[in-house]
Amino acid sequence: GYPFACLESSIISATRTAAMATLGAEWLSRGRRRPARVGFFGTGLIARYVHTFLAGTGWTFDDVGVHDLSADSATGFCRYLDRSGAGGLITVHGRPEELVRSSDMVVFATVAGRPHVSDPSWFEHNPLVLHVSLRDLAPEIVLASTNVVDDLAPEIVLASTNVVDDVEHCLKADTSPHLAEQLTGNRDFVHGTLADVMAGRVTVPGDRPVVFSPFGLGVLDLAVGKYVYDRVAANGGLHVVDDFFHEMRRHG
Repeated sequence: GYPFACLESSIISATRTAAMATLGAEWLSRGRRRPARVGFFGTGLIARYVHTFLAGTGWTFDDVGVHDLSADSATGFCRYLDRSGAGGLITVHGRPEELVRSSDMVVFATVAGRPHVSDPSWFEHNPLVLHVSLRDLAPEIVLASTNVVDDLAPEIVLASTNVVDDVEHCLKADTSPHLAEQLTGNRDFVHGTLADVMAGRVTVPGDRPVVFSPFGLGVLDLAVGKYVYDRVAANGGLHVVDDFFHEMRRHG
């Protein structure tokens, strides 16, 4: 039970988050038209890392949309995009709806504590949604439900595909999928995990919005942290504190 290393882990976590988002983008866009227009809803560190990983794995975009409540953050992100050399026309959108409707792939990377996007019609062009920050979408969008038939007997038609990294982890703590579960009383709207998609157990249709909600698994942070530790150790860069623990024998 003794730790063997102490690491500053914000970048480890950002790396894991960006890697998972990029993996989701790669697998969930198969069988669909590959997104050529990406929109970043929230432009902080996580958004930058997601873009870096997308560009680093061969993704290119004709258009890159940007939206943030902070004009300074949006400007800083645009400067990063210019420096990245990834190309693509960069557009700052003042209205969230403009960003969503003009993007084939939307990356939500905000610090929102509760849903703030509630109109399912914004997603009628069937984008791929990387819902990294987990609490941006109202449950109606997660369900993408429309009322049909007649006023006396409305029928709920699920019109979106929901994929998560881990069902039990994701459907808690009032995430958007968790709110959808509370609204419906079931988890039928979750089509499977990214592992299911990769293993061929779940097929992602191309004629509806796809929402990927990765809660973020701590074991992946540990895996990335161990990789960093091993690389630093191999390069002789570890800072070792001798005799850090006062006593290593439980009973003396």
